[in-house]
Amino acid sequence: MDSAEQHDFAKARRLVRRLSGLGEAKAPASVLPAVLVGAGLADGFWSLESPLGDVFVANNEQGISAVMLAPDVGEFGRAFRARFGRGAYPVAQPEAVARIVSRHLAGDRHMQLPLDLRGLSEFQRAVLLKALEIPRGEVRPYSWIACEIGNPRAARAVGSALARNPVPLLIPCHRVVRGDGRIGEYAFGSHAKRALLQAEGVRIEGLELLAKAGVRYYGSDTTRVFCYPTCRCGRRISEQHRVAFSSSAEANAAGYRPCRICRPAPASWGWKEPPGRA
Repeated sequence: MDSAEQHDFAKARRLVRRLSGLGEAKAPASVLPAVLVGAGLADGFWSLESPLGDVFVANNEQGISAVMLAPDVGEFGRAFRARFGRGAYPVAQPEAVARIVSRHLAGDRHMQLPLDLRGLSEFQRAVLLKALEIPRGEVRPYSWIACEIGNPRAARAVGSALARNPVPLLIPCHRVVRGDGRIGEYAFGSHAKRALLQAEGVRIEGLELLAKAGVRYYGSDTTRVFCYPTCRCGRRISEQHRVAFSSSAEANAAGYRPCRICRPAPASWGWKEPPGRA
């Protein structure tokens, strides 16, 4: 063994002696969670200010996996594991993802929202992605989503799918209302649903009055188009030219065609374009 080899051997022996002296030393408690999150075996979560106060947001390499209200970090971790079957650990707020989420909550629909919807059925994903299309400040009934995804008789199943929404606020299930026009339930409670809609500019009292009166659509007697009352086109109809309808069939019989923006009467409802109308 030459002198260089002897030198390396001596260094190795010293290293072994030092390592053996560590005995039962353990890694810091933060190491395991960081390893699990980094390996994709757990999600990282962080808090974010929202219209309902601080919420916990969990995300992984595939996207945002959960948005929940919880009293503290421990309760969120337990709730997350109970629902998704894997762990979640607190991490520093990821700046890029947090910026996208904040802009989305503010109404910016141009940024791609990364979502992790694993564990949901194809039907459930279709329902949630369709709800994602409802503009801020507008509402649609469960039946609208059912028709839009090609299952016109599945309004009740749509409600069940929305109740399983893992990322409320981001996928705006609060913008989906009952078929009779009433506000309905919400994952965070009906009071939270009302607060969110009001913050977006929806006139809750007006919607409730329309529901009580049986009004489902507004038509314009100048354009002969009918809309959902919260549609941006419907809101522009002046009172003197506004016509109320209780059903799409009634609007159809009066010679009105559905708005192409809010699509209140898709083809699957049997609506037929009157001759000569563009």
